Amino acid sequence: MSDRPPAPRPPQAFRDFVARFPRLGQAWEAMREEGDAGPLDERTRRLVKLAVAVGAMREGATHSAVRKCVAAGCAREEVEQVVALAASTIGLPSSVAAFTWVREVLEPAPPAS
Repeated sequence: MSDRPPAPRPPQAFRDFVARFPRLGQAWEAMREEGDAGPLDERTRRLVKLAVAVGAMREGATHSAVRKCVAAGCAREEVEQVVALAASTIGLPSSVAAFTWVREVLEPAPPAS
């Protein structure tokens, strides 16, 4: 049995959108399947997707990519290295912002009492 957490469930907003626009959901699924077809293993694909999200400065996509990296068995240090690698391309302020997005997933705030 794997020690990995289960694959994260898509956010409710995404599920609602796909329910409202099913053909867009089908197109999205086709893009995902085509992207998965190839020689890269799942962990590598997840780290690449994280790098793309960070490089595009997409906060929600970065959150999602980090959750999926963790589910694929990526170590915290691997996830953080992606942000460090991006720094020379996207700049220090953007890298710090991306680092905070990564930490929001890896170190969620304790529940309010």
